[in-house]
Amino acid sequence: MSGFVQLAFEGPLARLTLKRADKLNALDRAMIDALAEAARAIDASPEARVAILSGEGKAFCAGGDIAAWGGLPPLEMWRDWTRAGHRAFEALARLRVPLIAALTGHAFGGGLELAAVADIRIAESGIKLGLPESGLGMAPGWSGTQRLVRRFGASVVRRMALTGAMFPAEAALSLGLVDEVTAKGEGVVRAEALAADVAKRGPLAVQMVKAMINAAEGEDRDAPIEGLAGALTAYTEDLAEGVAAFRGKRSPTFAGR
Repeated sequence: MSGFVQLAFEGPLARLTLKRADKLNALDRAMIDALAEAARAIDASPEARVAILSGEGKAFCAGGDIAAWGGLPPLEMWRDWTRAGHRAFEALARLRVPLIAALTGHAFGGGLELAAVADIRIAESGIKLGLPESGLGMAPGWSGTQRLVRRFGASVVRRMALTGAMFPAEAALSLGLVDEVTAKGEGVVRAEALAADVAKRGPLAVQMVKAMINAAEGEDRDAPIEGLAGALTAYTEDLAEGVAAFRGKRSPTFAGR
């Protein structure tokens, strides 16, 4: 884990926190890799039922650190920086447990793309969200024109990406960018309350529901379908017969149950 990314397990809750407040939680390469590592750790935890993602300080995340990518040649920008971010964000979006983002500060560019991987977004009043990349002469690189369009709609993404429009939390709520708005200082508390509600429900049902919603949304279509099929057949008599026949070097006799 990067020193700027902290993962803590508290019973059924996995708490993932960006801790680079002096740089507005801007992501460098080590932080990107740490986010991917954290996603693997959460998925590997049998106790985890829900996760909260937040950032310390005045910003949830100000996006990618310009010092980390500003001098990269084009091919390295694509091969290393952009693809690494996609891998990390996809791992978070495809977590088997629900992910709640507590936006206690601004989410710009890659920070909004990071918030978009969450299943639920809680924003505190006073924060702003936007995609300022075109003002720097670049395009969103971590699925700002893809996942954000699927989850929020093309119209609002066009306004942010083409004009640089920044939306305060209340406007973001009306546009569907966030799910709830709380008073200042209450975002994490509300996220914790929602996480507690999730943790009380049947964990397998919750995880399957998330997987199916992701598939319907085009987030991860193949794995949920094949995973559910595998789970359905895992404890059938036919599978037991097939395995026994393989081990006994004979032809199986399937009963269809």
